Amino acid sequence: MAEEPAAEIQLLRSQKVKLIEILSADADFVLQHADSRRLLSPHGYQQVKACRVPSEKVTELLDHIIQRGPEAAQGLLELMNDQALQETFPMLRFIKDLQVNTPSSGSRLVKEKQLMTVARTIGRSWREIGRLALDVPSVKLEQIEEDHSLHVERVFAMLRYWRTSQRDKATAAHLHSLLSQEDWALPPESIDFLLETD
Repeated sequence: MAEEPAAEIQLLRSQKVKLIEILSADADFVLQHADSRRLLSPHGYQQVKACRVPSEKVTELLDHIIQRGPEAAQGLLELMNDQALQETFPMLRFIKDLQVNTPSSGSRLVKEKQLMTVARTIGRSWREIGRLALDVPSVKLEQIEEDHSLHVERVFAMLRYWRTSQRDKATAAHLHSLLSQEDWALPPESIDFLLETD
């Protein structure tokens, strides 16, 4: 059975029609603010910008952010609570009331136990994942390889290094989004537990 999507994504999906209606009043304004917060990929930004009809532009923007995962969805929710947007779109005030009921799954730092579970799912491509997804320097990966003989311990050490270097950004949701992108994406069923709220 498929896992429940993160709370932020569910919230955006459930309010999509209402948001399209409100934000279409000035779609470019929303797009520029979303882009300034890096909520879209460069390609996504061009795709959204190319839409001529404001409601299509907002629909495309919302779809793009929902596909990018919980971090981007949380970013958009924070943006909509921003004073500039609240003043431009007074009808967005309803977002403030909604968020009270949303458990913030995005802010929990990843735990050692979760790192170990992830470590067990990463196979031979662990170095590639380390370099490309987690930005772990090659020198560090070589050092980890020398220090640990067991594969799972190596991967665990790499994930711990990532967590230390990310400090307060090392959330379970952030790790999930890094490991579900590009060619190295892990199967969702093996990492979706990172999105569960305790």
